[in-house]
Amino acid sequence: MEPDDGTLSLGVVTAPGLEPITLREMQVLGIEGETEDAGLITLRGSHITLLRLNLHLRTATRVLVRAAEFHAASFAELERRSRDIPWEQVVVPDRPVRLRVTCRKSRLYHSDAVAERVAGAMQRRLGTEVTWSAGGQGDTRGDALNDIQLIIVRIMRDVCTVSFDSSGAALHARGYREASGKAPMRESLAAAMLLAGEWSHASPLVDPMCGSGTIPIEAALMARRIAPGLEREFAFQQWAQYDAAAWEEIRDEAASTVLSSAGVTIIASDRDAGAVAATLSNAERAGVAEDIDVRRCSISEMETPPSDSGWLVTNPPYGVRVSDSSRLFPLYSRLGDLLRDRCAGWSVVMLTADPRMERATKLSLSELFRTRNGGIPVRCMTARVPARASAGREHAAEPAN
Repeated sequence: MEPDDGTLSLGVVTAPGLEPITLREMQVLGIEGETEDAGLITLRGSHITLLRLNLHLRTATRVLVRAAEFHAASFAELERRSRDIPWEQVVVPDRPVRLRVTCRKSRLYHSDAVAERVAGAMQRRLGTEVTWSAGGQGDTRGDALNDIQLIIVRIMRDVCTVSFDSSGAALHARGYREASGKAPMRESLAAAMLLAGEWSHASPLVDPMCGSGTIPIEAALMARRIAPGLEREFAFQQWAQYDAAAWEEIRDEAASTVLSSAGVTIIASDRDAGAVAATLSNAERAGVAEDIDVRRCSISEMETPPSDSGWLVTNPPYGVRVSDSSRLFPLYSRLGDLLRDRCAGWSVVMLTADPRMERATKLSLSELFRTRNGGIPVRCMTARVPARASAGREHAAEPAN
């Protein structure tokens, strides 16, 4: 698990397409990494690095420790090399273990058989029985997942990689979102939109289709400098070699930088009463209810924002089914009209799944990144809404009397 230089081999898992944004987050923390594969950033770092990544990353899914990498073309070789893994550093005998195994282009191709051999080698090294199961870890939001140690085993072209999950419940599960709309977006994706769009924490932000309030809440957390992992538990806290003192120091340091208020206007609105109620309850759990102005209104009823510059960041309906497309064209058209009429000089950041919807806004949209939301391929698009010509500029072309 620890190379000779005393560092850990770490992997930061993120949604494919978000790697550049996550890398920028890491650089702000003074941590360098590189994209090894789609959705995976690798680096070497200390145990402190591991704690800081889990605490601070807004766009990542989980942080892994690469425990071993070795050739395994037979079950005998797999078992022998698996016994060399320092399981005792992470696995606690009375804590269940889940093995997530994938095998591709390898002589060992039966994932359940691989899981059985790895579990057997783990128990022989530990000298005790461990409750274990095979299979994936679902995207459940609860902290109960922190009670299960996830071990990820990947065999690709006869090379076996074994990694320990240090996060437990996925990092996008901040703990505040119990109430959700019809199509909730992950907190990590909302944060990615804000970071990629380069929202200034000092500028107003509006989401006129807020759903369960994920984008405005993530914005408020950023503005108040609240680390996304500040109020949740992690899998590493139950590791055999967990350094509680180091974690308490890092967490206290993050808590000391939290601001008492966002200090900026953040408006969340939706025409659906259920969405408004969900936003209010989620914001309350996140501790940012006082930082968000939540309103019930349609897009066309949205008031002119109280500033000449700001950001409108939103996740409108996609119209994936053909029957939805014709119904949604007027919505996107109204959104474009609203921006030109009431938000001149503002920046817009939005998720889209159909270029035809983008064109309906009549905005000069450019792409920030591509990823998936709820299994749907989406693009994050941005544009600067043209500013209105000032009276001075309008009269400048007129001849002088």
